[in-house]
Amino acid sequence: MNAYRVLSVTLAVVLAGGCSFIPEYQRPAAPVLASFPEAPRTSAATPADALAWRDYFADAQLREVIALALANNRDLRVAALNIQKARAQYGIQRADLYPAVGASGGQTAQRLPDESGEGEISRTYSATIGFSAYELDFFGRIRSLNENALETYLGTEEARRSAQISLVAEVANAWLTLAADRERLALAQRTLETREKSFDLTRRSFDAGAVSALDLRQSETLLQSARADAARYRSLVARDENALSLVAGTPITAAWLPAGLPGAVNAMTELPADVPSILLTRRPDVLQAEHALRAANASIGAARAAFFPRITLTAAAGTASRALDDLFGSGSGTWSFIPQIRIPIFEAGRLRASLDVAEIQRDIQVAQYEKAIQVAFREVADALAERATLAEQLDARRRLVEATAASLRLAEARYRGGVDSYLGLLDAQRTQYAAEQDLIGARLADAANRVTLYKVLGGGWQ
Repeated sequence: MNAYRVLSVTLAVVLAGGCSFIPEYQRPAAPVLASFPEAPRTSAATPADALAWRDYFADAQLREVIALALANNRDLRVAALNIQKARAQYGIQRADLYPAVGASGGQTAQRLPDESGEGEISRTYSATIGFSAYELDFFGRIRSLNENALETYLGTEEARRSAQISLVAEVANAWLTLAADRERLALAQRTLETREKSFDLTRRSFDAGAVSALDLRQSETLLQSARADAARYRSLVARDENALSLVAGTPITAAWLPAGLPGAVNAMTELPADVPSILLTRRPDVLQAEHALRAANASIGAARAAFFPRITLTAAAGTASRALDDLFGSGSGTWSFIPQIRIPIFEAGRLRASLDVAEIQRDIQVAQYEKAIQVAFREVADALAERATLAEQLDARRRLVEATAASLRLAEARYRGGVDSYLGLLDAQRTQYAAEQDLIGARLADAANRVTLYKVLGGGWQ
C-alpha cells in the first residue's frame, strides 16, 4: 500500500459521519405574562427593537453626540475586542476538526564502535509530510466543543449589542440631564435677577420708612436662596458636561450641547406600543443568556462522548536515504501509519462527575435565562407603568405653574394695595419657583422614560 493510498483511506475515515451526544435543545418557556400590564393598545407599524437610534432621536445635536460615543467609548471598544477574541478562540477550537498537516525534514547521525575500535558513523536523511495525533471524532466530542465555542462567540456578539444599546441610552440620558440642569440654571438666574430687583426696591422702601425690617430680611432671604440655587446649578451643569464627555469618550464641542429641554423632548418620536412580551426574547442580553444555555448544552455532549473510546491517528509519507544526494531518488519512499485507541476503563468517577457538572451547569443556565426574561419583563412593565401616568403628571405640573403664576400676580396686587403682608407675597414667589422647577423635572422624567422604554425593549443598536 503506497503512502498516498494510506492518506486517502485515513481522510475517508475522517470525513465519515460520526454521532453526537448533544441533547436536543429546547428553548425554555418564558416565565412571564403574554402581554405587559399598563401597555397602551395602539397599532405599531414598526417593532420597537427594529427602530434605529438615528430614527428615534431626531435631534441633530443628540445624534452627533451618540455617534461620537459609539466611535470613542472605551467600554464599547472593549466589547468589540472581546468579540474578536471570542472569534479567534472559536477558530482555534474549530481547527481541531481537521488534521494539522505539516512537513518536516531532518538528519540522523549515529556512531557505532566496530572491531577495529575506530567506530562507524551512519547518517540518514529524511523528508516527510503528514499529521500527528489527529482524533477521529466518531462520538462528537470535538464537534461538541466546537459548538460550545461557537455559542460563546455568538453570546459575545450579543453582549456587544447590549453594550451599545446601554451606551446609546446612557448618552441620551446624560444629554437630557444636562439639558434639564441648564434650564434649571436659566430659571435660577432669572429668579435671581428678579429677586435682586425686588430686594433693591424693598431696601429703598425700608430706607424711606415704607416697609419694616422684617420685610427687608424676608426679601433678602429669598435673594440669598436664589443665589445659592444659581451657584448649585452652575456646578451641576459643569458636572453634567464632564459626565457627558466621559461617556462619549472625548470632549464635546459647545455646538452639540443642548440649551434646554423643549427641543430635545419634542424631537423624540413616539415609541410604538402594543408589543407582546415575546419580544423580550429578542433583547440582546436575553439572547446572550440563551447562547450561554446552548453552550452549556453542547458541553453535555462533550462530557458524554468522554465515556467512549478515543481514536487518534498519526500518519506520514515521504522519502529517506543514507546519502543526501539520493534523498529523492527512486526507491527512497517511506510511509508510516500509527493508529491509537484509548478506552476508559477505570476513572474513579471522574467522567461521571464531569457529566454531572455539565448537566448542572446547563440547569444553572436555564435558571439564568429565565431570570433574564423576568428581569427584562419587569424593566418594561415598570417603564410602561411610569409612562401611563406621565402625561397626567405633566398636565398637572403645567396647570400648577399657571395657577401659581396667577396666585403670584394676585399676591403682588394685594401687597401693593396694603391688603396683605409681605409674607404672603414671599410664599407666592416660593411656590411659583418650586412649581417651575418641578415642571422641568417632570419633563425630564418624560424624556428619560422614553429613552428607558426604548432601551428595555431592545431597540437602538442598529
